[in-house]
Amino acid sequence: MTTFDDDLIACADLVQKGDPDRFATVMASPVSTRAALFAIYAFNLELARAPWASTEAMIAEMRVQWWRDVGAEIAAGGPVRRHFVATPLARVLRPDLAVHIDAMAEARRWDIYRDPFEDEAALADHIDKTTGSLMWMAAATLGARDQTLVRRFAYGVGVANWLRAIPKLVAEKRVPLLDGTPEGVRALAQDGLAALKEARANRGAMAASSLPALLPGWQADKILQQAVAVPQRVADGALGTSEFRRRTSLIYRVSTGRW
Repeated sequence: MTTFDDDLIACADLVQKGDPDRFATVMASPVSTRAALFAIYAFNLELARAPWASTEAMIAEMRVQWWRDVGAEIAAGGPVRRHFVATPLARVLRPDLAVHIDAMAEARRWDIYRDPFEDEAALADHIDKTTGSLMWMAAATLGARDQTLVRRFAYGVGVANWLRAIPKLVAEKRVPLLDGTPEGVRALAQDGLAALKEARANRGAMAASSLPALLPGWQADKILQQAVAVPQRVADGALGTSEFRRRTSLIYRVSTGRW
């Protein structure tokens, strides 16, 4: 079991403050999985924040590139630069999984600029390279073997997360949707629900040990269903449930093992 040194404690604190939903899933998981998940989720936060580090595109590009270089160092299996997140990440992440960091960093460059996605396929690719790669790295670290299955589930989760992020992205003058009409929002949410259903139809192929890495999807169904029923909730930032339902639904997922 990895010791919780000062770096990992700092990672846990970062996740608790910056990604409370994922923090809740880690704390609901076996102690033996927490070090790896905190390091991976702290990395994801740092990478996600990098494009917003400066209004100067060149500086933001440098911040993203820094994490791309970290990924390359881990993937190469050699020395990794000292950093309170990069150091524990290098201890828990296999080199063959670290190669996905490059695609994640490339996808995050979208946040630096204000160009819309070229088409719906580009948005889907963005979600796969961010949420999909993150969930695959976490799940594979915990024993998952079927990357296609994990990424299919992650796509549904990623769509839900994307819909929740839209008000902030719009406020930052980004163009998160090619079709922001009620019909377009509904179609995207339905696509996400279909991905969740498809993945769960193959639930038996998923290693039980990887459940903690899939728990961040525990709210996705409800969020997507809300977007289908009332698309305006997306623009209003009104997706989600009460704190009581949020907690009880997570407990249900953990107790039943049904991701």
